[in-house]
Amino acid sequence: MFSSPRRWLFIVIPILTFSFIYYIFRLPESNPVPVNTETPRPEDPIVVADEKQQEAPYQSSEINEDKCGHLLHKLDDVMVILKTGATESLEKVPIHLRTTFQCVPHFAVFSDYEETIEGVRTYDVLQNVTSETQANQPEFGIYRRLQEVGREGLTDAEWGDNENGPLGKVNNPGWKLDKWKFLPMIDGALDLMPDAKWYVFLEADTYMVWPNLVNWLSHLDHERHHYLGSPMQIGDVLFGYGGAGIVLSSYTMQMLSEHRGRSQTELEEMTAAEWAGDCALARALQDVRVDLTWAWPMMMTSRPWEIDHFSEGYGRQPWCYPVISYHHMQPDDIETMWKFDRQFFASGKNALMLHADVYQKLVYNDTFNARDDWDNLSAVKIDFAEGTIPSIETCAEVCIRNEECLQYSFDENEGVCKHASTTFAGLAKNGTSSGWIRPRVSKLLKAFQSSCEGVEYIFA
Repeated sequence: MFSSPRRWLFIVIPILTFSFIYYIFRLPESNPVPVNTETPRPEDPIVVADEKQQEAPYQSSEINEDKCGHLLHKLDDVMVILKTGATESLEKVPIHLRTTFQCVPHFAVFSDYEETIEGVRTYDVLQNVTSETQANQPEFGIYRRLQEVGREGLTDAEWGDNENGPLGKVNNPGWKLDKWKFLPMIDGALDLMPDAKWYVFLEADTYMVWPNLVNWLSHLDHERHHYLGSPMQIGDVLFGYGGAGIVLSSYTMQMLSEHRGRSQTELEEMTAAEWAGDCALARALQDVRVDLTWAWPMMMTSRPWEIDHFSEGYGRQPWCYPVISYHHMQPDDIETMWKFDRQFFASGKNALMLHADVYQKLVYNDTFNARDDWDNLSAVKIDFAEGTIPSIETCAEVCIRNEECLQYSFDENEGVCKHASTTFAGLAKNGTSSGWIRPRVSKLLKAFQSSCEGVEYIFA
């Protein structure tokens, strides 16, 4: 038998040997790290300016797991790009970092100005535009000043967030510069996550319902051409509206990146001739023979309170379709929708959120009453009989007499009465009063409540 000291040697030495081997060869920790904090490879065109910028105070995967359940894993093959600019990023990006991106494991923020927002670095995607284009195109004047002196170099006019018109924010230099980001974003996204199956491009005022998105994508093949978006048209070009979000398959991304590598000069000349970057993106996709899948009404160009949930568009009625995205969402809208979103899916009973769910559980208020300083988006202008004094009362009276009228509004400044045969919640607007014929709205809602025989989906 071994003596006591020798017996301890035979016990201790193997333990120390195992510990030394583990120390030398141990595996790195496997906690997922969001893509936007990773250092790009040396050959990547996106350059990390400061090592400290990469350090972001993200919550651990365990905390996100509690918040997001299996959603984190279902999104693990999806790369999300949030496109923004210096004139809006400080106002609109933080709400996404606190809400919608809590459940997104791989994302990056692409901008015209590199900075750190709440610990997350934004990438200057315009550095991938050729120097010749930057020197010759007038939109890059604001870009050069941003790089030279930062936001302090912007004028009051350039800070303005002009209201969107039929041709966009035509008086806003930052909006004009924005069109140059769309095609460079393709290579930027591939550089950061080349092995993703799907690439999702959002505006800073886009809201995406992630559980619905991953459910939709699970029915599609990323190894085939897919270009998903809400349809818009300029001239002969049908394109996916950037504000509603654009989804591209990995196969489409690779084809488009190769095309851009061969024809960057020509594509930049084409972009210069376009006024909208999402239209320029569609033209480039046409070059590689990829057509748009019309994803309306799953991908929407408006807020939920401004949508007609009951009428048809493009031969489709929103009610029974899953909600993928909304546009024109202000930070408080995103906060409201995020809370509703999380509560809706929290029980585990709801696999999909339909437009019907959003209307009945978020938008609709069964106490719809007349409201001052509110526009319920009635569209049909009413002409009164000669001698009638226009007012909210006469506007309501005429609506009541018309059995097809569900709501009315009156612009006190213009003296204009409008009616609608469908119903919206609407939005605040000074000088406008609105009202609803509640029994008729309730009747319409009751008729639609049991109208979904099954979930409607768009695959092609």
